[in-house]
Amino acid sequence: MSYASKLMNIFTVGWKTRHLIVIILAVAGTYAFLESRAQWSPMHKWNRAIGDMSLVMIAISMSIGPLSRLFAKMKLVIPWRRELGIYGVLLALIHTIIILDGWIEWDLIRIFGFQLHPSGVYVMFQHGFGLANAIGLIALFYGFVLAISSSNWSQRLLSAPVWKFLQQSAYVLWMLIVVHTAYFLFLHFLDYHRNTPEPNWAQWPFVGLVSFVLLLQFAAFLKTWKSKRNNMPTSRQAVAAE
Repeated sequence: MSYASKLMNIFTVGWKTRHLIVIILAVAGTYAFLESRAQWSPMHKWNRAIGDMSLVMIAISMSIGPLSRLFAKMKLVIPWRRELGIYGVLLALIHTIIILDGWIEWDLIRIFGFQLHPSGVYVMFQHGFGLANAIGLIALFYGFVLAISSSNWSQRLLSAPVWKFLQQSAYVLWMLIVVHTAYFLFLHFLDYHRNTPEPNWAQWPFVGLVSFVLLLQFAAFLKTWKSKRNNMPTSRQAVAAE
């Protein structure tokens, strides 16, 4: 057995082991992100570390499908999408709770960009902040639906075609996460009335990660299209068959 085959066999472990490995990955990755921003305030440090690790885990999950189309041996990794997606969504939930508690202070209307005016009326204060958070909440809802349905039981309950259709909305989830994250990495602190902090080091790694996932998806699309096209009978063959 070749070294590559032995390496790929590591990914054929049972579901309990997959859960354990993904949990360890989530903890280790979050710790690394925390250490990279040691000078930040505790709330923002934890908020960003957990949010970033959630993004990374969902990005890995989104990459597995295209990779399995491009490389046959990567089909062994497909079961890992479930655990990566589930814990990615759980981290997103923790990320949201930290924002609600430490940033919004459970004044829920503030999450949509409103602030309490001295007159006692809530007014729109941060348009981009509100829109980005609305997108994030929609993504969290999508994520929960996908996480809850990520089981053999739900697949049997819904039937394979319905379950597959539901799981395909993961692409919608991914794009919502990308837009939400891009706003806070590139736009949120550009308001003219605020002191602009130092650029977040994660900006260009984020661009690289998103570009990598998109390139994988495009490459998988091209390969699938060429394969289907090559297998289609020509017009002469179709006439002859008739």
